[in-house]
Amino acid sequence: MNSYQLYQSAVRLHGNGQLAQAEAQYRQLLATQPAHVDALHMLGVLHYQTERYALAVDLIKQALKLSPQNANFLNNLGLALRASKQYAAAITSYQKALSITPRDTDLQTNLANLYLELDRFEEAATCYRRVLRAQSQNQKISQEIRLALCHALQSLGNQYQASASFAQAEACYLEAVQLQPENASLLYNLGNAQRELGKPAEAANNYRKALKLIPNDADTHNNLGNVLRELGRLDEAILCYRNALRLNPQLFHAKVHEVHLKQQICDWADLDSAISEIRQWLVTQPAAQISPFAFLAMPGTTAMEQRICAENWVTNRYQNLYAQARKLAFSYPHKTSQKLRIGYLASDFRLHPLAFLITDLIKLHDRNQFEIYAYSAGIDDKSAERTLLKQAFDQFVDIRALSLTAAANKINADGIDILLDLTGFTHTSRSGIVALRPAPILVNWLGFPGTMGALKSGEETIPLFDYLLGDATVTPQAQSTCFSEQLALLPQCYQPNNQQRPVGKAVNRADCHLPVAAFVFCCFNQTFKISPQIFAIWMRLLKATPGSVLWLMECNPHAKENLLAEAAKHGITPARLIFAPRVTIADHLSRHTCADLFLDTLPYNAHTTASDALWMGLPLLTCQGKTFAGRVAASLLKAAQLPELISSSLLEYEARALELSQHPVLLTTIKNKLLNNQANLPLFDIRQFTMQLEQVYLQIWRTYSESEAGRTQQRVHL
Repeated sequence: MNSYQLYQSAVRLHGNGQLAQAEAQYRQLLATQPAHVDALHMLGVLHYQTERYALAVDLIKQALKLSPQNANFLNNLGLALRASKQYAAAITSYQKALSITPRDTDLQTNLANLYLELDRFEEAATCYRRVLRAQSQNQKISQEIRLALCHALQSLGNQYQASASFAQAEACYLEAVQLQPENASLLYNLGNAQRELGKPAEAANNYRKALKLIPNDADTHNNLGNVLRELGRLDEAILCYRNALRLNPQLFHAKVHEVHLKQQICDWADLDSAISEIRQWLVTQPAAQISPFAFLAMPGTTAMEQRICAENWVTNRYQNLYAQARKLAFSYPHKTSQKLRIGYLASDFRLHPLAFLITDLIKLHDRNQFEIYAYSAGIDDKSAERTLLKQAFDQFVDIRALSLTAAANKINADGIDILLDLTGFTHTSRSGIVALRPAPILVNWLGFPGTMGALKSGEETIPLFDYLLGDATVTPQAQSTCFSEQLALLPQCYQPNNQQRPVGKAVNRADCHLPVAAFVFCCFNQTFKISPQIFAIWMRLLKATPGSVLWLMECNPHAKENLLAEAAKHGITPARLIFAPRVTIADHLSRHTCADLFLDTLPYNAHTTASDALWMGLPLLTCQGKTFAGRVAASLLKAAQLPELISSSLLEYEARALELSQHPVLLTTIKNKLLNNQANLPLFDIRQFTMQLEQVYLQIWRTYSESEAGRTQQRVHL
């Protein structure tokens, strides 16, 4: 046979799967014609097919030296390089081939598949889209590519979701759902992204679509419950949690959600036993997702249990972020005489109680010593409060659309020295940013009334924050072991207050549907804070005070119905419970003048709500609890110079409330003290508070600067 016939024979044997014979004939040909480009290429392909990848790469490269613009050779070289794990070289080979034949869909598919293997999902999706456009008429290929593109988009969405880039995640899932509208996993993930973006209605719609496809998925039932709760459809949400638990009794966080929601609607049936079970899980099920915020409000929980809950939460949810922090290894340039840069991280720079606490503080910071930055992780509600806050800060940075890593990079690039998280473990938390340690000093303050825990890894415990900013009442020395952070204590009260509040026009009792001559007990706390024990005391007070009424917030219709039913069990008629509808903050403040005595809750006190009452001259009676959340009102009352309104037990609380209701002169004296002396009370002296807070900042900075590695923090007490 001549060389042409020998080559054709080898190719024929190769095609028939007679690889050994084909290899022999390729080698016979190359022995006489070593530059036979096609024989070199085909022998390389044969070596690839028989998993001799190094030889395959070498032979195809020899062919390419002779024919460098052959796209087919480059494609097969890419396959051999990929098989030998030379991924960068394989990508280069495919890209060069595509520069020669840009419309070759096989090449695009091979490159896309490699990107997919390397978890480079965005580049894979780009290639698959090109193939899909080119092969739209080929139903078989089109379907295969649609599935591959869907996989790439879902994986890319998952990456975005993990880094808290929820808008990008949603975009990926939406495109993927167009390709596979009956993919339950996609619909579930889309719902998760939309919930994080504050789109509960859209999320609920997608969870429901997913449940039509997989009706027995406990996680989807649970997450549907979460968004229904946000939509105010509380009874439906409880049913979702119960469905989730029926399908998976080990879905501990569904039980936590159910209990917290039952507290919101004041359904106290089996509450004690459910809370007892959850408390046991702290030790027996440390991987259970027990929300620290929900746990704070559960009657009977201790300060140490709250620390354990927070540490479990951080360990379960932030472990990867701690690992990422080690890789990022942010540096903090040494400062000498420059101003300290203070960063405030929050999701609530808007019409929110936070605005009425900190706006004046931000304005009053000493610009000779400090530069003040805001990092806003929440929505822009276009409110006047948002505008005032933006004007108060030196720099206002919107990080809502940024991933956790991107936000941390921004904070570090800005050179922040002390970063304070004002949101904590609430629904809109972005505390994962803190786990990346973008600043040398991290402080937990104001948003979450308790410790925010630590990562527990073997024998090592790494606090999420360096300091918890409190005071001697909410964070007493005797409880220091109940906090993962070191304590930095303000001398009066940990809570600031604006110099002014927006008060609406004056109203009378008739305007508020209150009896004109009755004694009006009130509590404007959210209903989840009302415990059965506290409510029973209130009912006894109504019985003991003829004609009196109890004025409560109408948080949801289910709570109203349940509280009226509970009152009836105590022999109290519905007319003696009056529910205040939601109004603007200004109008809400103005109606405080129609009440006689604010009755606080336990174990979770009034916080900003208490400041509102005291600002309006309404006496507030509290029982000092054993946890941060249950000691806030006592701290406020001490700063308002009203220690006589702090009870040390519920027995004393009840007796004192009865005494005050029967001696209106005592209440009048207290009201006058609040209204006539307001400017002199430490609680409302924001200038003094600002100076005291700045002294704390300077002291913790000195402690950091003087420590050998900047990580040995100490208790700070002014």
